[in-house]
Amino acid sequence: MSTSNEAVPGWSGWYEMAAVVTYRPHLKRTVTVALTVGTVFFAMNQLMDVLAGNATLLTWLKVALTYLTPFCMSNFGILTATRQSRDRRLGRSSSAAGKS
Repeated sequence: MSTSNEAVPGWSGWYEMAAVVTYRPHLKRTVTVALTVGTVFFAMNQLMDVLAGNATLLTWLKVALTYLTPFCMSNFGILTATRQSRDRRLGRSSSAAGKS
């Protein structure tokens, strides 16, 4: 959440999604979630292989996915929460939008 008077970006088209996910407070939160959840999953699933020196290329790919998955899911949650209809983004009510 933003504590300043800065407007939190919303989106209604795919081309606006990048602005939402790269918005600094959102990015900070998604990276924090990815590092926290990814580290827990890494410790549960791949840590022993890495510490034993048995990590293969496949293991390191799994490690990357272990961090990438919660990052993507956090962004999906933010995008779901910030989606706005085109009418709302343009300041029109949904009932007025249908009348032309």
